[in-house]
Amino acid sequence: MSIKARKSRAQPIAQLLSSPRHGIGSLMNSAHLIEQAQRQLDRVLPDEMKDHVMVGGHHDGQLTLLTDRAVWLTWLRFERVRLLQVITSVRGLEDILRLNFKVRPLRKTRAPLVQKRILSEQAAEHITACAHDIEDPALQKALQRLAAHAAPPPQD
Repeated sequence: MSIKARKSRAQPIAQLLSSPRHGIGSLMNSAHLIEQAQRQLDRVLPDEMKDHVMVGGHHDGQLTLLTDRAVWLTWLRFERVRLLQVITSVRGLEDILRLNFKVRPLRKTRAPLVQKRILSEQAAEHITACAHDIEDPALQKALQRLAAHAAPPPQD
């Protein structure tokens, strides 16, 4: 398989974001609609269900709701008509005609753990000594910035 370069010019980012049918604009629009649907859904769901039901996506007039337990699936099916009314009140999702329900394990997104790294004074001294021997000014400045991150000595 070969990759051929297109002869067309690069498009400005504003054009890519504003195009509703192609590329990034379509993806951003879809993500925004799913987020709005999730907010509306969270507004009407009982508190014990909010962590167990998520909007999965929408396609061809169907919105998919995901849940992690069959118990919640049963409740969602009983409330299908009311949920459909709530979802279709979202601007942009008026064309949703049907709700699909699926049982899937849900993984909430979590912020990555921050691992704080500590640079000792001795390591900073070694890095500074290396920086003095370097002739490249950009590398020398980078090493000096790195050495500046050393932990200050403990105050008594």
